[in-house]
Amino acid sequence: MSPALAPLRVRIFRVLWLAGIVSNIGSWMQTVGAQWLLVEHGSSAAVVALVQTAASAPVLLLALPAGVLGEFLNRRTVLIVVQSVQLAVVLVLSGLTIAGATTPALLLVLTFLLGACSAVQLPAYQAIVPDIVPRPLIADAAVLSSIGVNVARAIGPAAAGLLVAQLGVASVFLANALSFAVFLAALVLWRGYVPPRGRPERFLDATRAGLRYIRHAGVIRGLYLRLALFLLPANALWALLPVVASGTYRMGAGGYGLLLAAVGVGSVAGAFVLPPLRRRFSASAVVSVSAGVFGASMVGLIVLPSLWLVLLVLVVAGIAWIGVIATINGAVQSFLPVWVRTRGLSIYQLVLFGMTAVGAAVTGALAGPFGVGPVLVGSGVLLVVLAAVGLLRPSVSPEGKGRSIVPLPLTDVPPVEAAAAPGEGAGEAGTDAHTPVLVLVRYTVPEERRPEFERRMADVARTRRRTGARDWSLYVDREDTAVMVEAFTVGSWQEHLSQHLDRITEYDEGVLARARELADGDPVAEHLIARAASARRR
Repeated sequence: MSPALAPLRVRIFRVLWLAGIVSNIGSWMQTVGAQWLLVEHGSSAAVVALVQTAASAPVLLLALPAGVLGEFLNRRTVLIVVQSVQLAVVLVLSGLTIAGATTPALLLVLTFLLGACSAVQLPAYQAIVPDIVPRPLIADAAVLSSIGVNVARAIGPAAAGLLVAQLGVASVFLANALSFAVFLAALVLWRGYVPPRGRPERFLDATRAGLRYIRHAGVIRGLYLRLALFLLPANALWALLPVVASGTYRMGAGGYGLLLAAVGVGSVAGAFVLPPLRRRFSASAVVSVSAGVFGASMVGLIVLPSLWLVLLVLVVAGIAWIGVIATINGAVQSFLPVWVRTRGLSIYQLVLFGMTAVGAAVTGALAGPFGVGPVLVGSGVLLVVLAAVGLLRPSVSPEGKGRSIVPLPLTDVPPVEAAAAPGEGAGEAGTDAHTPVLVLVRYTVPEERRPEFERRMADVARTRRRTGARDWSLYVDREDTAVMVEAFTVGSWQEHLSQHLDRITEYDEGVLARARELADGDPVAEHLIARAASARRR
């Protein structure tokens, strides 16, 4: 078996992957059917582009709460509930379409509801993959997931075109309902899932912790920025391709499906090209080159004179698309530590679908006054420029940073640990589980080592903030200038325990060790409980 297919040896991943392909075929058929229904109604390019916006915009509202729910609820249960709701919505849409009662506005509303379900489902689904696939195979599993999406892209549009031509748009919606039923059956029959157990957190605290991690994780921020800068212009292709098919090439639904199928074929081929490229080049280089090729393909779609050449260019675009999306997705899944994985992936989905919604809306609006061709060419040129900048200024590499959790024993002040263990409420120190805590860590650092110590403590600050610190400062003891004091606050004693037991990665442990090796002796920690907050709570 090819190394790219190694995750398929895991039975449950294989079953979910195949069921996911069926579901994604239905989703692509749904998109083609919805867009073509609007074209038949004589809707403008801007309205047709709103199908992409309606499907993607709910992520802007629901991604963060969906990430928190997926972190602390049983992910399999979340997926079962969401699939059931999607099945019900598509059945309603099918019935309305058969009755001839589906207006453009109603279609966009129901598409928005399906998008809302996807917003809840996707972080949980992506986070469940590392639960069932060994860590070395996570990146390849991400590529296979992209293969699944793009196999669906190759099959779904063509199948939708045939069904629309033979049986009408309502048959496409019914086929999508059947695809949801297949995925739902696979989830219901899966009995062996054991969800990872995390330390419980309050909803708002968990949301803030996820945002705080992303804010102070430079690697993840860089990956998300690269994704956003790619998607904003790249989505001109998906938003305007049905207009190009019907206007430039005078195609029907079957021809539009053929164009999308060409992209899907390229994406499947790209999945086999990508693993050797990842082994030879950095993720940043693969993303930059792929983005540039995708931009050039968008220009070729307009300037090339032959339909056969356009189909070839769309195959190349599919290879380039998976080169960007699968590389970034695999890097994110591999890098995010387990305690914040679903929340981090929810923000990934926020970027992915949010930029899809914005890009589709903007390019659709620009196509009105400027024309479809100039918008596609301008978007392609912008991608080529951004790709060149990415090659000249590569992002921080996620490779070589240990991501496994390394519990650090709480040995600094045993009486505080005993007094306020998780879930015990008020203890001897007069605390409760949600009272803010100030942590002071004293280091004795000789003067000659202090400049290097302060530089290393800047990395410590980022580690503390990523794992829960709400603020952080470094002080010098006025009475003894050899003593430097690290001070940071966390939201509760429970969250500080999570810092020690659940959130420190191998990389973070190394950061702390490199700072401590410059100090004489072991650091001494104190934990101070906010009394005023406790008094207000009573």
